[in-house]
Amino acid sequence: MLDQSDQPAMLRRASKRIDAVELPIIPTIAAMVRDNPGCISLGQGVVSYGPPADDVARLPGLMADLQLNKYQAVSGLPALTDALTKKLEAVNRVDIANGYRIMVTAGSNMAFLNAVLAVADPGDEFILPLPYYFNQEMAVKMCDAVPVAVPSLEDYQLDIEAIEAAISPKTRAIVTVSPNNPTGVVYRPEDLARINHLCKRYGLYHFSDEAYEYFTYEGAKHYSAASAGSACEHTLSFFSFSKNYGMASWRVGYVVYPEHLHEAMNKVQDTNLICAPVISQLLALQVLNRPRASIDEQVNHLSKVRSKVYDILSPLRPLADFHPTQGAFYVLVSLPGVEDPLAFNHFLAREHKVACVPGFAFGLSDTQLRNVQRLSYGALAPETVVEGVNRFVAGVRDWYK
Repeated sequence: MLDQSDQPAMLRRASKRIDAVELPIIPTIAAMVRDNPGCISLGQGVVSYGPPADDVARLPGLMADLQLNKYQAVSGLPALTDALTKKLEAVNRVDIANGYRIMVTAGSNMAFLNAVLAVADPGDEFILPLPYYFNQEMAVKMCDAVPVAVPSLEDYQLDIEAIEAAISPKTRAIVTVSPNNPTGVVYRPEDLARINHLCKRYGLYHFSDEAYEYFTYEGAKHYSAASAGSACEHTLSFFSFSKNYGMASWRVGYVVYPEHLHEAMNKVQDTNLICAPVISQLLALQVLNRPRASIDEQVNHLSKVRSKVYDILSPLRPLADFHPTQGAFYVLVSLPGVEDPLAFNHFLAREHKVACVPGFAFGLSDTQLRNVQRLSYGALAPETVVEGVNRFVAGVRDWYK
């Protein structure tokens, strides 16, 4: 028997699979903010409001039933899944009885990871339109699958022909995020329907991320691909309480998925989580039963902030380029290229006390061609957003002078 002291140190390491995954960018940006007191963060994609205080105050009473301290249903509390069924039918035009199931998870990211684990084998490919949401690219890699990045059109709408051309015998799913993170674009319903049809025709899954479903402006409408009558065999839709209801740290999301994946999804959920935190599910049920008008009011406030952000950025043209979009709470600003991808961000944080997220985190990796930055205007008070974007503009002018 080989003595432990003789074992090569190289055997004690993280897996090669995990080593191949890039570090998430948000902690890096958060460190810049901490290291530069007074720095305004336009980085993290959260909202400034939270769940209603009286709903939170009810939680101790709701948890008084000692049976709730035991493990609960893998798919979610029945009262919550029943309420979600009604919401999906009323808001998204998705009929759960038409071949779908619902699973409540600890956030939408977990729902996505669960789904990748449930459908993918090593080497399977997932098509991610650029720019992609970085946690989804990370999830695909962690499952030993392969992310295939496909360029979008100049205005960040889907390039359907390019997506179809990227389909190979190894393709397992096409991922769409609408309203989009990081661009804020709302994909055209007809384009999402075409993606869904491609998935049906080629035997693929359509992973439809709809975490920002309520954040649309200027008459743009959110469309759920799962609402199509022929979508139930191949469509998975991902939703979140983090954005709409300001419950980011409560960690509640849910996924709608085809009936035939139920056993696989249950295996993954039971191993990873067993059930989403009950107290968070109870709060989710409380806020879900409130009128939609309270969320619409918050979105209206964000719409005004959005207009101010565009007004402040406009004088940067033609040095900077950005496309006004109709969803989420992000602006993607394209600037002339840089040699060191993070040097610009460190400069902004150090010299101008503002932080944002570099585009390479979203797959826009040719930073010598263009320096893309995502600005989030959802997390801060309007006056702080205005100050932060003004600092960004000053920093851009200073860097490129």
